[in-house]
Amino acid sequence: MTKTDAPIGVYDSGVGGLSVLRALHSQLPHENTLYFADQAKVPYGERPLEEVRQLAEGVTRMMMGEGVKLIVIACNTASAASLKHLRALHQEFPFVGMEPAVKPAAEQTLSGKVGVLATPSTFQGELYASVVERFAKDVQIFEATCPGLVRQIERGYLHTFLTRSILQKALQPMLAEGVDTLVMGCTHFPFVIPLIQQIAGENVRVIDPAPAIARQTERVLIQHYLLRSSSAEPTHRYLTSGDPTRFSRLLEQLLGVRSRPEKWSWLGDTLRSG
Repeated sequence: MTKTDAPIGVYDSGVGGLSVLRALHSQLPHENTLYFADQAKVPYGERPLEEVRQLAEGVTRMMMGEGVKLIVIACNTASAASLKHLRALHQEFPFVGMEPAVKPAAEQTLSGKVGVLATPSTFQGELYASVVERFAKDVQIFEATCPGLVRQIERGYLHTFLTRSILQKALQPMLAEGVDTLVMGCTHFPFVIPLIQQIAGENVRVIDPAPAIARQTERVLIQHYLLRSSSAEPTHRYLTSGDPTRFSRLLEQLLGVRSRPEKWSWLGDTLRSG
């Protein structure tokens, strides 16, 4: 395999990163991909940042061992905790991370009021604080952590009463304040955008960062001369540290893909196949 034929690595704590993978497949249809869902450790958003950083290091080692040419950290929490650290640790290797889409929200809002839905760890991270400081000085930011929502999406419960209740509790105070733009600050949350739009109404804009991440990935591949030129059918591998059967069902439900995911297990801070 040539370097350009090597897969793009995509990593999330669970299935949320599939929203980013979907955008990557659309933007870069000829690229091979390797997706890892760390379902044994999900949700990351409730873990200390140092623990998330250690998990990200372990996944990075595993993906590099599998020969990926770039890693997309398709998890806002892992990006906030580890992106800067990983870039310093592997200075010659390209990473693409998640950044809450506060900038486009601040540019597009008409009311000057923006809502951000994210996990506690994302809100605590330096990356989020930096984005707000740089791009949201002239708007009012409302934040909600949506406790339990990641677990609902991990179970495939996108339209249940509990999922709607979690979102209503998060959104109603924001909407009452006049928020007209909502930022998905967790890669799991785009899978419930239809439900969010039902609750918020058609006049509220919902921003999914995944397409922008896919475009950034393409730019980084071009910069590093890593864009795949082959017209051969791409291959897509799916790995999980959780239950492969459950992950297979979620792949079909969320991505429309039928596949047999590979099982990987944590042994201390190391991931092992099988």
